[in-house]
Amino acid sequence: MFKRKLKHKIWRKVLTMLLIPGMLLALCQAGAVALTYNVAPHDTLFLIAQRYNTTAAELAQINNITNPNLIYPGQALTVPTRIHTVLPGETLWTISQKYGVNLTALSSANPALSPQNIYPGLKVNLPADAAAERTTAPPLTSRGGRSYSPSEIDLFARLVHSEAGSEPYTGQVAVAASVLNRLDSPRYPYSLPGVICQVIDGCYQYSPVLDGRINLPANQTAYQAVYDALSGWDPSQNALGFYNPAKTSNQWVRQQQVTTVIGNHVFFR
Repeated sequence: MFKRKLKHKIWRKVLTMLLIPGMLLALCQAGAVALTYNVAPHDTLFLIAQRYNTTAAELAQINNITNPNLIYPGQALTVPTRIHTVLPGETLWTISQKYGVNLTALSSANPALSPQNIYPGLKVNLPADAAAERTTAPPLTSRGGRSYSPSEIDLFARLVHSEAGSEPYTGQVAVAASVLNRLDSPRYPYSLPGVICQVIDGCYQYSPVLDGRINLPANQTAYQAVYDALSGWDPSQNALGFYNPAKTSNQWVRQQQVTTVIGNHVFFR
């Protein structure tokens, strides 16, 4: 009986050694890369699968896990993914649009990657179900279910860059979020360009639109601040506007309810 059990274990190991390379070969043939992931404390196959946009069943199959509920910290798992080499001028958002994947899924597939430090030659993991490369970027759907075209995103990033380019990153996200808050308010235009270019009683709502700074190209940080705001981050605490006390004498804005102060900007409702 003991010999029979030992023989069974040996055959099971042999089959595992034969099957796993075969599965990895299938992944490579499908254009995927075998990424090694070390299980962290409190990880589950479901959470790992969500991070890399795959399924717990696929992870269990690839790693020959018979009990999907039993994994342990430090365990090395093979995760199906794809790799993109960053080109000059690319950001995480442009890469997500290039492959037709969700920006949040792309960020989750690269937990150690700083969105503010994307440079040419960097290797970015793509979620397992990344579609074939697209020649045109589709509209970005985000907070509130609205869709924004690449040209609207570019306008948005240029506003953030011209209004808050020298502010802390959180302040840049807050500026972007306050613009989106106007979109949700019946007091302001419904479209993003409408909010950014709005003129009330002869006064431009954003000075860069008046003085032409809106036409300057945005940097990568401004784009990322826009993406973070579109994803739901609102450091402005539901503000509808902001101002720099050292640069404005407008008494109306000073009478509004202050939500927070970040860097040189006071945010208000």
